[in-house]
Amino acid sequence: MKKILLAIFAFIIFGFTFVNNVPEPFSAHVDEDGNISVPKDYRDWTFIGAWSIKGDNGAAGLHLVYTQAETAAHYKEKGEFPDGAVLVKELQNTESQTLTTGRASRASGVAGWFVMIKDTEGRYPENKLWGNGWGWAYFDADDPIKTTSTDFKLDCLGCHVPAASTDWVYMDGYPVLTK
Repeated sequence: MKKILLAIFAFIIFGFTFVNNVPEPFSAHVDEDGNISVPKDYRDWTFIGAWSIKGDNGAAGLHLVYTQAETAAHYKEKGEFPDGAVLVKELQNTESQTLTTGRASRASGVAGWFVMIKDTEGRYPENKLWGNGWGWAYFDADDPIKTTSTDFKLDCLGCHVPAASTDWVYMDGYPVLTK
């Protein structure tokens, strides 16, 4: 009987230790292979800024950018994105019209999403969507489950080269992150 009680006690102690030592997932928006997903609740996050893409007769598109509240707070305090930070750039189609105030453009439907996830540890060296401290992915509005990106160096980095000195992010478009 003593051996049974000792075995049960050992199982409880070691089992509890094992359960408590299971690492938390890096991000709820990344699977074990480094595949990125569009966060379903991103519109409930902190809106950090917008970009207007110039068109011939108004804005050709709007880019609305969101991050988690804790990411915004961390950036304000430390001037850097924390590991696991997620930036979601929602691309909006636009419609333009002349109003009493002049030519105006408004959002008219989601065209897609760019998602970047900060990775300070280089967790996915074999996945071509990860590098330079970030995971990178683009999703068409028609299929928000599967990224159309195949290699961040070919699909994403070219547009971000001018922002290399600010961790590949155009910080001047995000006034809410300044102190």
